[in-house]
Amino acid sequence: MAKTIAETQKESPEERSERVTIGRAVGKVILFGEHAVVYDRPAIAVPVTQVQAQARIEDGEDSLTLMAKDLGIEHRWGEPVPKEIEPLVALVEATLDKLSITAPPALRITLESTIPIARGLGSGAAVSTAVVRGLGQHFGHSLSSEEVSALVYGAERYYHGTPSGIDNTVIAYQKPIYFVKGKEPVVISLAQPLDLIIADSGVASPTKEVVQEVRTGWEKDMEKYERVFDGIEDLTSQARKAMISGSLLRVGELMGENHQLLVKLGVSSPLLDSLVEAARGAGAWGAKLSGAGKGGNAVALIRPGSEEAVAKSLEGAGAKSIIYTQVS
Repeated sequence: MAKTIAETQKESPEERSERVTIGRAVGKVILFGEHAVVYDRPAIAVPVTQVQAQARIEDGEDSLTLMAKDLGIEHRWGEPVPKEIEPLVALVEATLDKLSITAPPALRITLESTIPIARGLGSGAAVSTAVVRGLGQHFGHSLSSEEVSALVYGAERYYHGTPSGIDNTVIAYQKPIYFVKGKEPVVISLAQPLDLIIADSGVASPTKEVVQEVRTGWEKDMEKYERVFDGIEDLTSQARKAMISGSLLRVGELMGENHQLLVKLGVSSPLLDSLVEAARGAGAWGAKLSGAGKGGNAVALIRPGSEEAVAKSLEGAGAKSIIYTQVS
């Protein structure tokens, strides 16, 4: 059992030096509703457990130190903050404040992640979630999914400007989520597991820039964009019902329809379109781009046992890497 904050403050230096806490978080993929979710429409996202972020928290250092191994950056509190980790530094301080720790404790926080950056898999939100969970556990405080999500959302605003909040929500809950900005998330109880293949295009997806591009288009032709968002809302609602009833063929059909609406928004690319067609040609029930677009991933819903055939087809169409995951 984790110690309370008061108990940890009474520990000797020897006891503190032996105490290590690991905070973990998984990735995510959006199945329906990206971009429309920014405009108050629903979206559906699911966790991807095959990729994870980890925050290793150790006592015993003479200062609070944050080591981001993937970025090769080590920061000590009191020194100038590198721009790349400003959101994480702010997140650590917000979490400590939530835990009623007013002065920076002597900790070393080491971050690692197997989640590809800028691929629509929630790498930033997962690292942030791992930090919040790890700090909470380290100081004996059981933070709820809602509390974790709220803290991580603050960091997401640094990364993405005006995020919908779906990434931090699905990663904090680690369950399939039906999400509408500003409303309580709804956990989706699946009647059948979802077998998914996520194909990396190898092209970074600049979320902030693509979201702004859609915003600019919406401002110029609001009626056109609102029609597309309404269409995405309708099929997302249908998809939720199909997932609850276990109608996976219908879920796949709706994924294809969602992709075509994202094409209308101008956020797809020839490579993403090729990946979608390759998955469908190999027998996938449905496929679409996932995330901001212009790069990142395509996601396919496949028949159980068909992962090798679909993966081979996707690799032939240009996928740089493949993740297979089952969501239940």
